[in-house]
Amino acid sequence: MLENIQSVIFDLDGTLVDSMWLWHDIDVEFLEQRGLALPETYQHDIEGMSFTETAVYTKELFCLGESVEELKSIWNRMAYEKYSNEVPFKPGAETFLRHCRQQGITLGIATSNSKELVGAVINALRFQADIQEIVTACEVAHGKPAPDVYLEAAKRLSTSPERCLVFEDVPMGIRAGKNAGMRVCAVEDSFSAHQENEKRRLADYYITSYEQVLDNTYEIL
Repeated sequence: MLENIQSVIFDLDGTLVDSMWLWHDIDVEFLEQRGLALPETYQHDIEGMSFTETAVYTKELFCLGESVEELKSIWNRMAYEKYSNEVPFKPGAETFLRHCRQQGITLGIATSNSKELVGAVINALRFQADIQEIVTACEVAHGKPAPDVYLEAAKRLSTSPERCLVFEDVPMGIRAGKNAGMRVCAVEDSFSAHQENEKRRLADYYITSYEQVLDNTYEIL
């Protein structure tokens, strides 16, 4: 999988760290505070959106009085402690990061999440030295499945797309990596278990743990 790869670019949530579980509770709490219920399709509808795009969508969907920036600030406050204290690495991820560094493979993160929460979990898990570049979808024109965030990460890493390998956990993210002209490995996550067939259809590889990359037991799709 790593043959001829110069840079590895990770999505963050559900891919590099196990954090998708906390957003359902935050969404429920946020809406309940405003007398609203979480629609069943909400998480699916916002898949791939940047933090800003999600705030715009949510404000319009529920006719909220807060500004887009206020919504983002509220969500950051609600999630910050969890990202600082309760979010672990995905299985084998820490070992894989170290392996890539030893092999001279540069590493980036391309995420729909906010800079604040990326910083919180990186500091908590102490892998600042492993990541050369962090790009959020708020910094580019379009969120996933558009390729913008992955192309920007590759640009900052000085790597051509065909020499980048992407790790992603949801279909919109996998599409973004493929639309950028990169190979994509789908990562198993309980949050997207119902999308496993679609993930397998879109991706080049599939893993349940990053250890499978190192011992060559990953699935080629």
